[in-house]
Amino acid sequence: MDKSTRKEIEKFVNMNIGDFHSSRLRNLQKLNLDAFVKSKNPYLFRAKNVTRASEFIDGLLQARISSSEETKFGSFLEELAIFVCGITCGGQKSATTGIDIDLRKDGIRYLIAVKSGKNWSNASSMTNQRRNFKNAVQVLKQSKYVGEVQPTLGICYGNFKTANNGLFLHIGGQSFWNLISGDDRFYVDIVEPIGHQAEEHAEAFKRELDRTANRLHNEFFTRFCDSRGEIDWSRLVHFVSGNLKVRSGG
Repeated sequence: MDKSTRKEIEKFVNMNIGDFHSSRLRNLQKLNLDAFVKSKNPYLFRAKNVTRASEFIDGLLQARISSSEETKFGSFLEELAIFVCGITCGGQKSATTGIDIDLRKDGIRYLIAVKSGKNWSNASSMTNQRRNFKNAVQVLKQSKYVGEVQPTLGICYGNFKTANNGLFLHIGGQSFWNLISGDDRFYVDIVEPIGHQAEEHAEAFKRELDRTANRLHNEFFTRFCDSRGEIDWSRLVHFVSGNLKVRSGG
C-alpha cells in the first residue's frame, strides 16, 4: 500500500474515531436512573449478595458501557472496512439489503457483509443474512455477464480459519483485511491511527464517568436505601416490576 493511500485512510480514521468517543460521553450524560435501573434484573443482584449502593450502580454502569461501546465501535469498524475497500481495491458500498461491499477482484465478484466480530449473530440474524445472500445472488445471476459471485461474511477481528460452507465465504481478521486492502500487514498497521489521541479521550471519559457515577450513587441511595443505609430490596423490586394496583382492605 503506497503512502498516499495510507494517509487517506489515516485521515478517515482521525475524522471518524471522534464520533465513537463523543458517543461514549453522550451515553453517560443522558443516563437516567429510572430507565437505567429498570433495564436490569434486581433478583440477580440480590442473589449475588450485592449490599452496597455503589456496587449495584457500578455493576450496571460497567455492563452498559461495555454493551454500548461494542455496538458503536463495531459500526466504526464496518464503515472503515467499506472505506478501505473502496480506496484500495475499488470496492463499492452496496445498496443491496444485508450487503455492505460489492467488490470485483481477480475475476470474482464478492458480495461482502461486514461484521465487527464473530459473535455478531443469533439464530434469527444468521437466517436473515443467509436469505440476504441468496436474494442478492439470485438478482445478479439474472445477467449472464455477471461471472463468478462469492457471497462473503467478513469479520473484522479473530484468527479463525477461512471457510466456505457452500452458501458464503466466512473470512476474518488478517485474511479479511488483506482481501479488502491487498495488504497482509494492514490489520496490524491500522492500530496506530485508531489510537490517535486515545489518551486525551480516555481522560475526558473518566471525568464524565466519575461525575455520572456520583450522580447515580446519590440518587440511588436517596430513593432505594433505608434509614440504616441498606438497600431496600422490596422497594427496588417493586419499582422495577410492580404493575398491579394495590387492593384496598375490607
